[in-house]
Amino acid sequence: MKTALFDMDGTLLDTERIYQKYWKMASDELGFGLTEEDLLKFRSLSVKYGIALAEEMTGRKTAYEELRNRRKELMDPIMKDIEMPLKPFVAEALKVLKENGVRLGVATATRLDRTMDYLERAGLVSYFDEIISARSVENGKPAPDVYLYACERIGSKPCDTFAVEDAPNGVKSAYRAGCKVIMIPDLTEPDDEIEGMISKVSKNLMDAAEFILG
Repeated sequence: MKTALFDMDGTLLDTERIYQKYWKMASDELGFGLTEEDLLKFRSLSVKYGIALAEEMTGRKTAYEELRNRRKELMDPIMKDIEMPLKPFVAEALKVLKENGVRLGVATATRLDRTMDYLERAGLVSYFDEIISARSVENGKPAPDVYLYACERIGSKPCDTFAVEDAPNGVKSAYRAGCKVIMIPDLTEPDDEIEGMISKVSKNLMDAAEFILG
């Protein structure tokens, strides 16, 4: 039986653009002056690694906590009211995979309660056999822990598991776990390092599903 694990933000849901907007607003308000390119590096990045990266960028130990708290203050009220934006063909792709007997899971950097809320509002929860948050493991993305744990929970060897990701930190996590990585670029294209970790670059989720079904 085939298994496919999906990142959520930027892969299933078109939410990374919203996150990036409010990261930038928070950075500007707090006077950190981080660029859009700087802030893209925080996609799918766990808190542990985010703290170190923000300190490296700003020279301030508390920068990540300040940025993240202000971003949440700005963004959370908006996210409570909006209709969850889906990536193209998400429901169609999950449906065809499910109908063909593929086990489906989510492996996300987002905390579990928020993940469940977003997926329920998007009407996607029922497609998945397991929904795993990186907050349940010691090291989040780009470490391999969340994908190793998701494979264990769903009952699949990493080498037999497809991982669908949109961002470099997620690609690194899945690749380091030993999964076959499909990247659907969202806000950035794969660079030379990432290209070496990817089995397939897909244009959308249906293209990825067709590759999984092989």
